[in-house]
Amino acid sequence: MDISVRKGEVVEQACDLLVLHAFSGSKGLVGDLKTVDEALGGKVMKFMKEDGFKGKSDSTFLMRTHGEIAPKRILVLGLGKQEEFTVESVRQASAVSVNIATSLKVKTVLSAIQAFDGETVTVGDWAQAMAEGARLAEYRFDVYKKPSKSTVAIKKFDLLLQGGRDVRLAQKGVELGDLMAKGTILARDLVNTPAQDMHPQTLVDTAKNLAKGKGSIRVRVYDREALKRMGAGGILGVAQGSEYPPYLVHMVYKPRKPTTKRVALVGKAVTFDSGGLSLKPAQFMETMKIDMGGSAAVLGAFSVIDEIAPSCEVHGIFGAVENMPSGKAMRPGDVLVAMNKKTIEVLNTDAEGRLTLADTLCFAVKQKPQAIIDLATLTGACVVALGEEYTGLMSNNDELSTRILESANTAGEKMWRLPLEKNYKKLLKSQVADMQNVGSRWGGALTAGLFLEEFVGKTPWAHLDIAGPAYAERDIDAYTKKGATGHGVRTLLRYLKSL
Repeated sequence: MDISVRKGEVVEQACDLLVLHAFSGSKGLVGDLKTVDEALGGKVMKFMKEDGFKGKSDSTFLMRTHGEIAPKRILVLGLGKQEEFTVESVRQASAVSVNIATSLKVKTVLSAIQAFDGETVTVGDWAQAMAEGARLAEYRFDVYKKPSKSTVAIKKFDLLLQGGRDVRLAQKGVELGDLMAKGTILARDLVNTPAQDMHPQTLVDTAKNLAKGKGSIRVRVYDREALKRMGAGGILGVAQGSEYPPYLVHMVYKPRKPTTKRVALVGKAVTFDSGGLSLKPAQFMETMKIDMGGSAAVLGAFSVIDEIAPSCEVHGIFGAVENMPSGKAMRPGDVLVAMNKKTIEVLNTDAEGRLTLADTLCFAVKQKPQAIIDLATLTGACVVALGEEYTGLMSNNDELSTRILESANTAGEKMWRLPLEKNYKKLLKSQVADMQNVGSRWGGALTAGLFLEEFVGKTPWAHLDIAGPAYAERDIDAYTKKGATGHGVRTLLRYLKSL
């Protein structure tokens, strides 16, 4: 699907489907919708009243023009109350228009950018959100499916404006939206790939391929022998049971102008989590290909970081492993030594992600960043607490937490800050080691966060538990369908751009 911006009068633009927008509570029609209604002799207003369309959020109105104007069909999307309007409203509306256009099997869509008083959403923001919503709604993971002969893809999705200056701003917005979606889609593809084709080496190869031809990105990979020399007992311990060797991957983006600002992005990268000897029930293993979703988000961000061009140096770090049971697997009761020399008693081999993150966080600290952000499908407890759509954010730094939450809000990715309750640290005390890898039955997301905090020292750090939103067990909204979501990529990119 080609997305571009064009300038012109709305009734003169030939297309299969013209998409317009309406706020609820408006007195009469305004803007392009009013122009189209007048060109059709008041039929739009008449039929909308007959259908009971009032512009409420998620409501739609569809009609044919029968050749009276250049567009063949008109789709009006309700945006809800103008005072509640956000950039996410545009993103969702754009996705709805793509879904409807796909169901109608049309090839060309023209979507007018709504003009209204106020500065809630700029023209550039609107265009960016439309591009993101359209691209993400268009996404399909059909690598393992027989091609469908009945599918008709949208060929053109154009944004319509009238002012030349606005067209330029919109074009920049589309370009940025394309990049945001591209990074998200790569993460979706990685997470959707079955574990039979997603091994630690696959993630290594992905990182190397992303760096090809990009002088601003370099990649270094540490194998099992290097990990032994580094003292990465957490990564090595989790990898013991698998026939696939572990790797620590270190990607570095350096901006064109030298800078002292440095951020580390750390992702959990367990390519399949059986639970190890603390074996998961079969049903719980069905989606455990998603346990590398944190590293997928980091890779998704790095896939477009050269084009996004943040002004800070960015480090992408993950420890790629597979957690499997075998005669060589780590056992409950084993004691591992992390990279910072802390000893960890493993009471549950299914709490493995925090063991790999212990080492990768230690490695991140050594890069001397001003901030570390880790992403991990870490705990079912976080899903119990916040549901399937929210990421749990835990942080030792209020400013970093606030900036991430602001970036997530703009990106349309739901996050909620959870406490790092210091009194819960006692739940991680071990009789035989410095700490144990699980706490009590209650507050599992919080004790997992407290565990990770032990490996970041005084570095400003935020932990994003994406166990819920990384993979949708059902259709969530117009652009988030069942399957991998790529959650976290757009938040990371917006955060980096804000620095």
